[in-house]
Amino acid sequence: MLYQQIARNKRKTILVMFGFFVLLALIGAAIGYLFARTAIGGMIIAAIIAVIYMSVIIGQSTDVVMRMNNATEVRSASDAPELWHIVEDMALVARVPMPKVYIINDPSPNAFATGNDPEHAAVAATTGLMEKMNREELEGVMAHEMTHVRNYDIRLQTIALALASAIAMLVNFAGNFWWIGGRSSSDDRDNPSSVFAILGSILLIILAPLAATIAQMALSRNREYLADAGAVELTRNPQGMISALEKLKTAVPMKHVDPSSSALYISDPEKNAKHHPFSNLFDTHPPLDKRIERLRQM
Repeated sequence: MLYQQIARNKRKTILVMFGFFVLLALIGAAIGYLFARTAIGGMIIAAIIAVIYMSVIIGQSTDVVMRMNNATEVRSASDAPELWHIVEDMALVARVPMPKVYIINDPSPNAFATGNDPEHAAVAATTGLMEKMNREELEGVMAHEMTHVRNYDIRLQTIALALASAIAMLVNFAGNFWWIGGRSSSDDRDNPSSVFAILGSILLIILAPLAATIAQMALSRNREYLADAGAVELTRNPQGMISALEKLKTAVPMKHVDPSSSALYISDPEKNAKHHPFSNLFDTHPPLDKRIERLRQM
């Protein structure tokens, strides 16, 4: 069941990322057709913009993310011995280099991992997490974060952010260009097939940011399920992870959190409200009850 769930979640991730690239290509084609009558040219431009965005965003240092979340680096084991040694143990089991360790002064229990790759990764835990979790639960949380590092989720989320940003930039460009006079010629409007193509392109451009947001949120939720399963794989202790998630259910929102970093945390740092059937469509995290249920099914 464990390995089946891991394989299933990996397949879903591939589908979501494929959908991201298809959406980006369609947006480029629509813009190219609307303003230059060349869908291929638009797709090439969109691909170039996406590569530039990914290069810039992926190149951002971990220090920037940690500063945005007011995290303080733990420079030696003596500063936070239990957290340091647990991170060290989980990194060893996951077969990844020891990441940098940070602490966030906040009473709400939470944690996240970030970085470009396992060689340049970092994990952060709140003071609330260290106070409220016992060793088994803290091992489960850190194993969850090490799974994010091992599976390159830290880079995957960055790429998704870059693609979503590229799509938003292309849509903004299309809107601005349209309003300053980049409309279709009268000859095109007299051609019924061209009219339908233009309307379809406009509709795609309008709906693209929404689709990109949904895809980004779906990717984040799917990787959380995968990291939960990975934590069980590393610790061989499902109950430790289940118990940690049970405690996260009762957590209050964090006092100070950077909104752009919310998807990185193990649990939504801004809200822990109950979900109705459609409320999690735009959430960065799956409901904790569903995550616990999946772990119990193992």
